[in-house]
Amino acid sequence: MNLFAKITIAISLTSCVSATALADSKDEFNPIQTGVTSLSIAPDARGASMGDLGAATDPDANSQFWNPSKYAFAYSRGSVALSYTPWLRKLVNDIFLANLAGYWKLGVDDNQAVSASLRYFSLGEVVTNTTGDTGGQTLNPYEMSFDVGYSRKLSEKFSMGVVFRYIYSDLGFSDSYAGDQSTGASAFAADIAGYYTTYPIIGRNECQWSWGWNISNIGTKVSYNHGENPAFLPTNLRIGTSFTFPLADYHNLALNLDLNKLLVPTMPRRVDYQDGTEGEIEYVKAYEDWQNMSPITGIFKSFSDAPGGMSEELREISLSFGAEYNYNQQFFLRGGYYYQNPSKGNLQYFAVGAGFALNVLRLDASYMLATAQTSPLDQTLRFTLTFDMDGLKEIFGRK
Repeated sequence: MNLFAKITIAISLTSCVSATALADSKDEFNPIQTGVTSLSIAPDARGASMGDLGAATDPDANSQFWNPSKYAFAYSRGSVALSYTPWLRKLVNDIFLANLAGYWKLGVDDNQAVSASLRYFSLGEVVTNTTGDTGGQTLNPYEMSFDVGYSRKLSEKFSMGVVFRYIYSDLGFSDSYAGDQSTGASAFAADIAGYYTTYPIIGRNECQWSWGWNISNIGTKVSYNHGENPAFLPTNLRIGTSFTFPLADYHNLALNLDLNKLLVPTMPRRVDYQDGTEGEIEYVKAYEDWQNMSPITGIFKSFSDAPGGMSEELREISLSFGAEYNYNQQFFLRGGYYYQNPSKGNLQYFAVGAGFALNVLRLDASYMLATAQTSPLDQTLRFTLTFDMDGLKEIFGRK
């Protein structure tokens, strides 16, 4: 892999690893490393404004990322959303994530839906250094994915969904002078998800209690160097719950919680092995086993491979909790908090947001406030515009 590709990948990794974590001791800092890290970035303003969660919240057009099985319980016949996120704006001004997602309910029974999404992560324009008489190159590295999904109610309270995804990552460039012909990397992945919702009566009020889970990006490895250096996709397990209760007529409050764990084996580190020739041999063997491990084996290995044992496995679980207030499904206020253990990336931030729905359109915005002043993700903004194809019928009460 050429030098520039390595630098570009390092820039991409900042989307998932806070710079402040680098101050930690090298013996403590041990994040899980994956390829195509942009797949882990929350695409929409609603989920981001509650601390990056959405496994069990009410379904919307962007459920493809959080939990596609929720589409079967969507209130509207169909919806499309366009989201835009300027990324790492404290460092550069031309990196962004754009996401288009939507769904359509099938049949007269209102129990199944098809969905799709397209996401594009641009690392901006980069001009390589010029040396001597050799001219530089203008590069536009990017990562993208396209997926389609299907969800269906299996009962009045439970649904499941599946998604099939194509992924393409182009982070390198071809250097004709050095004879290095780097190519983009492709991968295929799938998601499987479930969603359960019920309406308990508490006091005199009908509430809503939902549970959801999603295992995303189960798929092939991605390689940036003609198959020589394969990397795991960010396979992720998301489990969440949501409880919604009425405050008064037309006023509702939802409390939400998500837990996340990357289902990727931890890469061995030399520091975890004894000094000397024997330790070096053990480390080389462990690294080769990790590099040659299949993605499915890696999923199961990810629950028991941390050098620190069970205590470190628990540190791999990130936490999101947030709240959403809505007035008559027209005005929304949101807030949340995301926590990741310092040794696993040190992403810790508050998030706030708001939304307004009018006729067939809804506009949502979110703002991130990192707890570490040096975090490159501080002050991140997201915007989502949603078009509800059934909104006019709901407004006028038509069936």
